[in-house]
Amino acid sequence: MHNLTNNQKKYLRSMGHNLKPVVMVGQHGLSDAVLLELESTMSRHELLKVKVRTDDREDKKSIVNKIIEYSKSQLVQVIGNVVLIYRPFEEDPVIVLPRK
Repeated sequence: MHNLTNNQKKYLRSMGHNLKPVVMVGQHGLSDAVLLELESTMSRHELLKVKVRTDDREDKKSIVNKIIEYSKSQLVQVIGNVVLIYRPFEEDPVIVLPRK
C-alpha cells in the first residue's frame, strides 16, 4: 500500500469529519477485545475513527502506532484523542481517492 498524498488525506479528512468514533480504547489499552473489534469494524468500513482514552502523549503515540500496525491501515489524522485511519477494501473499495 502506498503512502497517502496530502491531497488524499485532505479528501479522507473531509469524509471523516462527520463520522463518530466506532472503536474506543479505554484505560486498559489495546486489549484483545479492542483489537478484535477494530478488525471486525475495518472489514465493514474503510475509514474509521478510533477514540483513545489516555492523557499520556507517549502512551497515545504508542497505541496509535499499534493500531496502524495491527489493522494494516494508514493514519489520516489525529485530533486530540480521536484517530482517523484508512484501509481500502481489498475487493471493490468504496472510497475512490483522488489520484494525487
